[in-house]
Amino acid sequence: MSDALIVEREASGLVRWRLNRPDRLNALNQTMADGLLAAARAAEADPTVRAILITGEGRSFMAGGDITLFQGEQATRDIDVLMRALHDAIIVMARLRVPVVALAHGMVAGAGVSFALAADVVLASDDAKFLMAYSRLGANPDGGSTYQLPRAIGMRRALGFTLLEETIDAATAERWGLINRVLPAASAAEEALAIARRMAAGPTLAFGRTKALLRGSMDRDLPGQLDNERAEFLAGTFTADFNEGVAAFLGKRKPGFTGT
Repeated sequence: MSDALIVEREASGLVRWRLNRPDRLNALNQTMADGLLAAARAAEADPTVRAILITGEGRSFMAGGDITLFQGEQATRDIDVLMRALHDAIIVMARLRVPVVALAHGMVAGAGVSFALAADVVLASDDAKFLMAYSRLGANPDGGSTYQLPRAIGMRRALGFTLLEETIDAATAERWGLINRVLPAASAAEEALAIARRMAAGPTLAFGRTKALLRGSMDRDLPGQLDNERAEFLAGTFTADFNEGVAAFLGKRKPGFTGT
């Protein structure tokens, strides 16, 4: 991967994506977007990947797109290419059959909010600030935020958050349902890594089925969703993790899941 995105692999199957443009507050450029798409596709193709943790280097998770790219005769073309790579990465992330965890810190603005929302579990250090900021550029949101925000926080809050350019802190983001949990800034990195490692050690095939069911539920009626739940549950009974989970429960011991 490029220097703008550092990808690290642990023996446990946890893969870490580190946004690495700290001098630009990890503002998204083409190199980073291409790296994210390549990393997402690589994770999708690798059955040994069991979880992904996304963090940002330096003082910010991602402070939106790199505005220096948004000028000149080629601006429209460049923005289109950048946006396509980001959007394709987000689409792949949504269909990954492993949990994706993001730890937001510092300024999380524009595309940074959108990208954080693309994760399955969003953690934030208590110093995080969230801001959409698109209207300051005379632009509309991208990165799937107009899809994710109404589902996460409701239409009324989504409209206020974007149109009024409200900056909210981590505690408010948690209360609204924008994120899952606030962590102390001093220990956020360690706690997020522990959470991601715990998920990587869990029943990752079951996590994948659960993720697919939840993400697909908005497009189905209740009978259709019940059919899908039954089909996925029955498919899971053929896995080693299911047999291990049942045996561990009945044997009153801790299960040892292998992701198979």
